[in-house]
Amino acid sequence: MSLEPIGRVADLRNVERATSGEPLMERAGLAAANVARDLLAGSSPRVLVLAGPGNNGGDAFVVARWLAAWFYDVTVAFRGDASRLPRDAAAAHDALRAAGGTTVPEWPDEDPWGLIVDGLFGIGLRRPIEGEEARWIERANACGARILALDIPSGLDADTGVAYAPTVRAHRTATFLALKPGLLTADGPDYCGAISVHALAVELGDHAPGRRLDWPALAAKLPDALRRRRRNVHKGSFGTLGVVGGADGMVGAAILAGRAAAALGAGKVWVGLAAVERPAVDWVQPELMLRDAQSVVDAQPDALVVGPGLGTTSRARTLLDKALRASVPLALDADALNLVAGDVELARLVAARKAPTVLTPHPAEAARLLATSTETVQHDRLAAALEAAARFRADVVVKGAGSVLAFADGAWAINATGNAALASAGTGDVLTGMLGALLAQGLAPGDALQTAVCLHGAAADALVSEGVGPLGLAASEIAPVARRLVNAAARSPRATG
Repeated sequence: MSLEPIGRVADLRNVERATSGEPLMERAGLAAANVARDLLAGSSPRVLVLAGPGNNGGDAFVVARWLAAWFYDVTVAFRGDASRLPRDAAAAHDALRAAGGTTVPEWPDEDPWGLIVDGLFGIGLRRPIEGEEARWIERANACGARILALDIPSGLDADTGVAYAPTVRAHRTATFLALKPGLLTADGPDYCGAISVHALAVELGDHAPGRRLDWPALAAKLPDALRRRRRNVHKGSFGTLGVVGGADGMVGAAILAGRAAAALGAGKVWVGLAAVERPAVDWVQPELMLRDAQSVVDAQPDALVVGPGLGTTSRARTLLDKALRASVPLALDADALNLVAGDVELARLVAARKAPTVLTPHPAEAARLLATSTETVQHDRLAAALEAAARFRADVVVKGAGSVLAFADGAWAINATGNAALASAGTGDVLTGMLGALLAQGLAPGDALQTAVCLHGAAADALVSEGVGPLGLAASEIAPVARRLVNAAARSPRATG
């Protein structure tokens, strides 16, 4: 089982130009028509196909032709000018007419429909849809019929996941060649429904450089460090993690990270608290060793996590400065990121580090790191993650719906696990603790980040499927389920290929 490829629009346009033989539009239309036929099982055979003025409309004409050939009652609404269609779309329009099909220029007053096929606008859209097509989208969303989107729901930006109002809210999206970032991040997951990928017998080569992270695929290739087949081991075999944070009023953040690290297998966890009045023991997780923050940094454990509840005082800056100079893998979160964003020297130290560095910002923290606005980050989450990775020579995850991972070598991925239950206080601290545990056990930083992010979301998904949340799911509930999932994966045979 492998991770599915993701390509941006420019990448996939290059694939289209290099592909010869039967037009891709014919292959795409047939693939989508089969999806439509599955969706129509047991419902009204009446189909409304919405065709736009470009190649997405051409895909729609092919779908309509096939469905009509299979004796479905198909109506095609098309407001464009057939004489101005792109070459392949014009050929698809002519083939539809040659097969006896016709088009109408207005939305037919013939509700209800068994299925609506959205072929209005495809992956090239970069602006809000206006005029009659916008009214069609609003009517499709409101009519109650199931909607199949071709390649991408009309109104959704394929590269960024920004949904321009109005955007089709699909029940199913049949996407072609490869996944697109916009299907998986930002608004995309709320508009795409179930996604099926149709490669159309095309070899992508290096034209789809991203990867979709899902837990079954990652679990099947779990690193040896997490499988623990050897018996002749001791706690030192699995590393010591230092967690540095927990200033006054925020001790819980560091303890959440420490507990998550213990659940993910770190041999020892030192929780270095910056608080003046710090607890001597965590009675829920007494295995954690609670220490003064400075002593943890000075001890140089196998890996460090800095930031959960750290604060931004001068003492916090001193702790971070020393941690950045340590020659161990380092994960920075929360206030550590805010300190770096506001201090040129700290930012220089991050970029100059020789040991691995991982940054875990949410969008507002990413905006501070990049000296831009949260809105700008959210407008193109992938671009923001790649810029941060390049600027700080680090592996980065920009958290949120469809967390975006960018690596120091220029590779990137989008996580497909997780749900709205993670939108609560403390879940980021848990993620950072999980990440730190994996770094302490010797995983390469990219593997550690991918595994932690994907497993974190998978644990939340498992909890919701068991009836715990999404409303009210607490951050402290995530790590025990993550432990269960990773141990189940470790017991399974390793995938090959």
